[in-house]
Amino acid sequence: MTDTTDRTGALTDLRVVDLSRVLAGPLCGQMLADHGADVIKVEPPAGDDTRWWGPPFVKPGHSAYFDGLNRNKRNISVDLRTDEGQALLRRLLAEADVVIENFKAATLDRWGLSDEVLAVEFPRLIHCRITGYGVDGPLGGAPGYDAVLQALSGLMSINGEADGPEMRVGIPLVDIITSLNAMAGILMAVHARETTGRGQLVDLALLDNAVSILHPHAGKWFATGETPPRTGVAHPTICPYETFQCADGPFFIGVGNDSQFRSLTSALGVGQLAEDPRYVTNAERLAHSAELRETLGAVVGEWGRAELSDLCRSAGVPAGAVNTVGEAMSLPQVLHREMVVERDGYRSVGIPVKLEHTPGAVRFGPRDRGADTAEVLSELGITEEQAEGLRAAGVLPA
Repeated sequence: MTDTTDRTGALTDLRVVDLSRVLAGPLCGQMLADHGADVIKVEPPAGDDTRWWGPPFVKPGHSAYFDGLNRNKRNISVDLRTDEGQALLRRLLAEADVVIENFKAATLDRWGLSDEVLAVEFPRLIHCRITGYGVDGPLGGAPGYDAVLQALSGLMSINGEADGPEMRVGIPLVDIITSLNAMAGILMAVHARETTGRGQLVDLALLDNAVSILHPHAGKWFATGETPPRTGVAHPTICPYETFQCADGPFFIGVGNDSQFRSLTSALGVGQLAEDPRYVTNAERLAHSAELRETLGAVVGEWGRAELSDLCRSAGVPAGAVNTVGEAMSLPQVLHREMVVERDGYRSVGIPVKLEHTPGAVRFGPRDRGADTAEVLSELGITEEQAEGLRAAGVLPA
């Protein structure tokens, strides 16, 4: 039997009720759980939508997508649309430090749990709300998924080749950034509560978070009023900072300053390029990027990726092979940093924040829907007879 109680880490004093679905909320909850918080995921009778976002499926009801966002959480299943389910939710919130939710606007209001009610009934509760656009304003309450926000925020307009179409970033970047900021906001609110004694609303909108990461393109627009163009793999303000083709595959070279450019050209045996007036400074290299790309590309094309990686590293130039996901997960450094974890058959990415004295841990994988309902209800003082009544009423799964 999976032990869901043996928690270690920096956040073992926090209890979190995770009402969220899909990505931004669940990932935030998982990160808190990785660092020791007691996170209780509350799923509706039909389950989180992402349980069926596949293939691939790890097992029935466990898509790889869902399992990547819901480890280290206890799981209960409750129909919160019912009066009895809402009463259970109140009992959970009374014992919680944090609640994470991404319901449609006004859902909690309809359940009698408006922001004002939460502040009065649960004054120490930190309420993390994640929405597409916020709950007010011209788009307040509108639904939003990651790719829609990539489009609307301008993020999609700067991604892709210069002569190609706008492209979605290949990961749900807006959701991921939002989850990171949600965790930061929750921890700031926890810190503030130590002084004020009160919880507060942590309000996140996907649109806000998408706009917040438009660096350096937003800065360029503020400074010049010009629409930033797409530059593909190349950097808009640094050169060379892009992909080249080695003899055995793609290779990325990132030169961040003039000294690194001199080191790169010297290591490649073409030191004269660093003395060429077209390439002496970064601004000049940007102005002549096409010629430089062609010249460097011919030289790089004679190298194998492993050899060139060693050469660049020795020269102090940031560079590396363009790996597939599988190649990246097999890198010795990735394995050394424990960024691939396995626990009782569950395999996933590791924990990126390494704390010296209170490290996080992967204690168990994602639970089946409702797997811990009996345990959590018992902690709330609900007897088995009462639980049977809730099952008979359809509030709990049979």
